[in-house]
Amino acid sequence: MELALFIITALVTVGAAVAMVLSHNAVHSALWLVLNFFGVAILYLLLNAPFLAMVQITVYAGAIMVLFLFVIMLLGSEKGQEEVNGLPWQTPVALVLAVVLVSIAGYAVFVSPTPALATQSGAAGTSTLTIGAPDEVARSLFTTYLLPFEITSVLLLVALIGAVVLTLKSREGDRA
Repeated sequence: MELALFIITALVTVGAAVAMVLSHNAVHSALWLVLNFFGVAILYLLLNAPFLAMVQITVYAGAIMVLFLFVIMLLGSEKGQEEVNGLPWQTPVALVLAVVLVSIAGYAVFVSPTPALATQSGAAGTSTLTIGAPDEVARSLFTTYLLPFEITSVLLLVALIGAVVLTLKSREGDRA
């Protein structure tokens, strides 16, 4: 059963990614990316990593997508939107994919067995930790992966500043 759910979720996630790339509207592309992020979060749930799934939803589908949509709106997504509906298949496909993802997420949260436990030996003996536990993720993020983490944050900051500069230049050109 879990293999079937994995395959369905993977297909929905890949389908959302393809639709994101093929979409002509920047806002629709961003919304397809949100669906893709939720699909990845469900894949994390199916892999018994609930913390990573919630981080995926909170950080990527929440904060990063708000930033993306802010930049899209700042750049003026209404430019070049003369066509009424270039991809009429997009709305029904989005609804079907959303229903499938919500169904699989409901199964992963409410029906599937409890997350697998990993044993870790410590000084006081053996203890159990849930896979993807926050303390383990934080420890590896701020030790092993500190440099990529910081590079990513600087890259996002540079992208935001670049979008603002491009917007200011295009608005000055429109006024002239």
